Amino acid sequence: MELNKTDRTREMKAFITVAHAGSLSAAARELCLTPSAVSRIISRLEERLGVRLVVRTTRSLRLTAEGGTYVRAACRILADIDETEEALADRARPRGQIRVSVATAHGRTAIVPLLGEFTDRYPDIIIDVDSNDEVADIIGGRADVAVRFGPLADSPLTARRLGETGRVVVAAPAYLERCGRPERPADLERHNCLDFSFRRIEPGWPFREDGRDYILPVSGTIKANSGETLVQLALQGVGITRVGNFHVDDLIESGALIPLLEDYNPRDRESIHAVFIGGAAMPARIRVFVDFLVEKLSAGN
Repeated sequence: MELNKTDRTREMKAFITVAHAGSLSAAARELCLTPSAVSRIISRLEERLGVRLVVRTTRSLRLTAEGGTYVRAACRILADIDETEEALADRARPRGQIRVSVATAHGRTAIVPLLGEFTDRYPDIIIDVDSNDEVADIIGGRADVAVRFGPLADSPLTARRLGETGRVVVAAPAYLERCGRPERPADLERHNCLDFSFRRIEPGWPFREDGRDYILPVSGTIKANSGETLVQLALQGVGITRVGNFHVDDLIESGALIPLLEDYNPRDRESIHAVFIGGAAMPARIRVFVDFLVEKLSAGN
């Protein structure tokens, strides 16, 4: 009866052990078999192949030319099997590096605190974090995963929703004491408004007044590409800014910043997404990282 592939693999391992051990008894001890069982394996193999593989004496054995050829081929085949199994194990246990692009403040408050738990769960994955409020070019290879805010442009990228955030207009008490407090959105025309420098969908700040939503153009002496920078400037009393709640919730609670024009806040919400190149070829390390972010961040939304 023809042997199955598992039996042939065991046969190969047994014959390699015999060849390396130099005797049936030594090979039998290593294989935890009796010498007669090892002898039957060799005989069965020679009978199936129709060639003599070893020349046996009472105390030792030597390989024939065909036996040497078979050992070399068996070693190569078993090494290929091991290599294939290791490659498949890599998929089961994700490994490698992930370049992650996050907004500075959101990374500090929401993403970075999770990374220790992630690397405990997946110790073979290395995270390379880029904290920057500008949009990273994923297609161009600048990042593997980017956490983005607001509406997403049409693109071949895949997005998973992580949650949402609101926005708030704030200023420091020192600024308000010096320059006065705006009571209506139109009053901002007389104030130093600190805004983002990168292009946004709205060319100003949105407000709701008398049941009408509108965008109010604002201007000031400083622009920045980072919400963290705008918050720092506001804390120094330089001007008024409008940023995501995650930037300033703790500062508002402590009184370091004062929320302004809340009666006119349109309560607009920005969706937060993890964006990446999806598809069947997506590496397992990317998949498990995005799944982890969804698990941790979307639960409370």
